[in-house]
Amino acid sequence: MTAVAAVAAAAVGAVALPATAADRHHPGRARAAVYISSVRYDSPGRDDRSNWSLNQEWVDITNSTRRALNLDGWTLRDEDGHTFTFRHVRLGGRSTVRVHTGDGRDGRRDLFQDRRAYVWNNGYDTATLRNDRGRFVDDVSWGRHHRGHRR
Repeated sequence: MTAVAAVAAAAVGAVALPATAADRHHPGRARAAVYISSVRYDSPGRDDRSNWSLNQEWVDITNSTRRALNLDGWTLRDEDGHTFTFRHVRLGGRSTVRVHTGDGRDGRRDLFQDRRAYVWNNGYDTATLRNDRGRFVDDVSWGRHHRGHRR
């Protein structure tokens, strides 16, 4: 392969795989079609377990493809085993759905776990997304004492 061809191939690869927020947690990993794009693990203000505070804790799941995807049966889990299972969720192409911890009415852009306690640990944790067959899709970890990635 010539030097010009190698540079062109590298440029195409760079365009096809832009950096995301998740890349900070997974240097060098290519972005998946569906991925965890953002996590707010520490809701603002006092942790008083009010529904408002619980719903300020969330995870964003993004579909980077042009086509809608069926997330029915997919799961979002923390290190302690708290698991949210997606039910009857169709994630549109190039769109994001926010999974809140507290109670609420599910819609196209927001889903609710309907919990009365916080899920994501403020100090450290890992949010893991798996498909309907239990296969690893993505994870995001934070804090200096996180236990590592689960796949």
